[in-house]
Amino acid sequence: MHDLTFAAPNTVSIPTADGRRFPVRRIFCVGRNYAEHAREMGTDPDRESPFFFCKPADSVIADGASTPYPSRTENLHHEVELVVAIGNGGSEIPLAEALDHIWGYAVGIDMTRRDLQTEAKKSGRPWDMAKGFDGSAPVGKLIPVSASGHLAAGEISLHVNGEIRQRGDIAELIWTVSEIVAELSTLVRLQPGDLIYTGTPAGVGPVLRGDKLTATIEGLPSLHTVLV
Repeated sequence: MHDLTFAAPNTVSIPTADGRRFPVRRIFCVGRNYAEHAREMGTDPDRESPFFFCKPADSVIADGASTPYPSRTENLHHEVELVVAIGNGGSEIPLAEALDHIWGYAVGIDMTRRDLQTEAKKSGRPWDMAKGFDGSAPVGKLIPVSASGHLAAGEISLHVNGEIRQRGDIAELIWTVSEIVAELSTLVRLQPGDLIYTGTPAGVGPVLRGDKLTATIEGLPSLHTVLV
């Protein structure tokens, strides 16, 4: 056995509401999955096939921790989302069995360097540095399905410094959680530890250093973070 050239990185994990830790393997995100958000981003909200992008596992920020304001942007945006945690892996998962692969749920924020994303779109380039930077994935405590049941409806909202910025209902998802899991499993083999950010409602907008963000979904623990 060969010696490692450096110490292996620590496993990234996030807390669960029952006092355990959930190790994070990969983070997938669904784009434009609420009609009103699609419209505010200048696209047609018709039910096109869902598309996905990724964030690194170590981009997660746990509830209560500070979120670093990233470099190379002057237009950082918040996007509150329902997060699905995979507990049972698989590929080509049938739609009727998709919910059986979910360990639990949380509220998260997809932080976005909007200026970098806009420029990437204009140039036909990847979004990676607009979406997958350090600290780009704040996420609240995970609630296991055994405690919350499966979430099909409930208010989702985000406040900045106590003022409402985003408000919707997860019942308004264009592609449901079951459909997202089933579709994504045709592209990659899902594994325990995968997180899926399922899309954001309308109202995304800029945040500044010092802003206090509170993200909520009915039935889940709230997420609190401060930009520093």
